[in-house]
Amino acid sequence: MASLTNKTVLDRFLRLGIPDAKCQAMYVWIDGTGENVRCKTRTLDFVPKAPCELPIWNFDGSSTGQAEGSNSDVYLHPVALYRDPFRLGNNKLVLCETYKHNKKPTESNQRWKCLEVMQKAKDQHPWFGIEQEYTLLDFDLHPLGWPKNGYPGPQGPYHCAVGANKVYGRDVVEAHYRACLYTGINIFGTNAETMPAQWEFQVGPCEGITMGDDLWMARYLLHRVAEDFGVTVSLDPKPVTGDWNGAGMHTNFSTEAMRAPNGITAIETAIEKLGKVHEKHIKAYDPHGGKDNERRLTGRHETSYIHDFSAGVANRGTSIRIPRGVAEDKCGYLEDRRPSSNADPYVVSERLVRTICLDES
Repeated sequence: MASLTNKTVLDRFLRLGIPDAKCQAMYVWIDGTGENVRCKTRTLDFVPKAPCELPIWNFDGSSTGQAEGSNSDVYLHPVALYRDPFRLGNNKLVLCETYKHNKKPTESNQRWKCLEVMQKAKDQHPWFGIEQEYTLLDFDLHPLGWPKNGYPGPQGPYHCAVGANKVYGRDVVEAHYRACLYTGINIFGTNAETMPAQWEFQVGPCEGITMGDDLWMARYLLHRVAEDFGVTVSLDPKPVTGDWNGAGMHTNFSTEAMRAPNGITAIETAIEKLGKVHEKHIKAYDPHGGKDNERRLTGRHETSYIHDFSAGVANRGTSIRIPRGVAEDKCGYLEDRRPSSNADPYVVSERLVRTICLDES
């Protein structure tokens, strides 16, 4: 078990030098679930400066839900490069797209579509900021720090809290935060959430495809950091039933027109467009066609009802929230509160741009 290994011994070996011409490259990709990540490492004889310098690789797609055993090779196409916070030095993390034997994208590869849309709308300069909520679990998949045969006290004292009786797992959160900064991910901040053992980190502002790239790599880092602490990360939108908040992936979005003086007009127009395709977005906003989000979007616990579209200023019970400061300044951004915590950021950002910037459903 990971909890029984000695990390101090590992650190001794990681301090060993490697030849100057060598580099370890950890290839990271999204598997067939559309919400989990996989990874494997290869040695390079050079230190890459851009993803285009890296070789295309492959993996056994029959073991990741992305191919049949009789034709199992799936290609890994490097698309984004990051510093490696675990191996340090010149070693790299490599985010990859996945392609089938016929050179077509796998079903879980949503990045290529997102990139096409972002390129079409690049003159509008779409910006994103994503708030990723998640829950820390113990080895038995019970929320970290919760009584094993009961529940902690009701919600109220946990949001942005301090104190050992209110906050569980801060060491994981701090380690993840620093790892993101080291890699070059544009992480904005982090805080404890409303349900104990639940946390949030924010990535952004990012323009275009960078949003999805940074968010997926930040997720990889979260799982990888938690692994070293012997803790599990859950992106389930409703990890605990009952009177507990669920977990979302609230997505802040703006265009150049929204950020300009009197951009509130563009924001209101965008909200109108979103209302017309609400059901389509709901189906796209979690990997299981809305079924996960149905457990979360109940109209309670700071959510809207899944089948109703709504918008309001400073109202966390709506589909789309206009922050109070934006309403006062009459420019800024909108917050889409509908995406589930396990949503694909490529899909969410692509849908927002397609609907708001390109007038496509």
